[in-house]
Amino acid sequence: MAQAEDRGPIVVELYTSQGCSSCPPADAFLSTLAARDDVIALALHVDYWDYIGWKDEFGSPAFSHRQKNYARFAGRRSVYTPQMVIQGQDDVVGTHPMDVADLILKHRDTEPGVALALQRAGNGRIQIDARALRTFSGPLVVQIVRYLPSASVEILRGENAGRTVAYSNIVTEWKPLAEWDTSKPLKIAADVPGEQPVVVLIQQKGPGAIEAAARLR
Repeated sequence: MAQAEDRGPIVVELYTSQGCSSCPPADAFLSTLAARDDVIALALHVDYWDYIGWKDEFGSPAFSHRQKNYARFAGRRSVYTPQMVIQGQDDVVGTHPMDVADLILKHRDTEPGVALALQRAGNGRIQIDARALRTFSGPLVVQIVRYLPSASVEILRGENAGRTVAYSNIVTEWKPLAEWDTSKPLKIAADVPGEQPVVVLIQQKGPGAIEAAARLR
């Protein structure tokens, strides 16, 4: 009998900002998710609240763009913080932990679309191996994510002025590595210099569903 593939961790993206007064509770909740092995929790700090008095030192227009692409792909015209996107498919207000928990369980109970394995190859490189477990209508995007595990920031101006906020799994880099047509197994190496943890995601275009994710701490 064939052995069922492990579902792998569920990816939770939090779109947040140091300039958003509603965000600290979601940042704290993400920290609890970051402690779990069955979840890859990632904080993407957006830059579109910087104008209201405090520039988020972790903010990036690339992360704002990714969030807006999710909204566009889902047929929505606006974005907001704090927003959590689960497995590239479902979104929920980041201060609704029960809704997030339900969505994590929903995706954990689905069959994986891709089997993914990572290993360190030495000299600051990793080896990525993947194979499709079903047929896909188009190529999938292989992406590399790096993150800072934790940081505490004293916020001096803006909506959170006077607060010191602890952050977890702060994304510092999110880049596409390759497109994979899934007709044959994927075997590719990547340079990952530095000490930050490495996450590899395999995702449908759009951005759409995340078919597999793995992490090396």
